[in-house]
Amino acid sequence: MSEFQDFLKEQLKDEKFKAEWDRLELRYRVIEQILKLRIKYDLTQKQFAEKVGTTQAVISRIENGNVNIGIDFLDRVAKAFGKKVEVKLI
Repeated sequence: MSEFQDFLKEQLKDEKFKAEWDRLELRYRVIEQILKLRIKYDLTQKQFAEKVGTTQAVISRIENGNVNIGIDFLDRVAKAFGKKVEVKLI
């Protein structure tokens, strides 16, 4: 298990932390997917932004969790990389 996973597991024992994590978990998962895509293609934030049609500042804010990402933006990211957005309710 990674250091982060160990840390998260410990933090989730705190009820207030867990409630906040649960509230923001979807956002974190989306951020993680965007970051993984950028890293997979070995792109800087600026290169990624240009490919998606936005600015480096927007990508930075997204990766830092300071922006609530909309479905239209996710669709632009997917199309820029020849992918599709998949949503599952489980």
